[in-house]
Amino acid sequence: MLKNNIEIDVKVKCIEAATTQAKLAEEVGTTPSYVNRLIKKKDGIVNNTFLQMLEKLGYDVELTYVKREI
Repeated sequence: MLKNNIEIDVKVKCIEAATTQAKLAEEVGTTPSYVNRLIKKKDGIVNNTFLQMLEKLGYDVELTYVKREI
């Protein structure tokens, strides 16, 4: 089970960075609609098979975000 809510996490990180999902999409070379689909799709960002394997091994998955020093 993925414990994070990726949709909320990305939106919060965009707010923290004072940017939009559209600007983020432009910066990574894709479309705003594709970024939005990835965020809203339950297994769009984290591979569902990966999650299932770790669940069978007795683990839940939690993502931790660490700001890089630039």
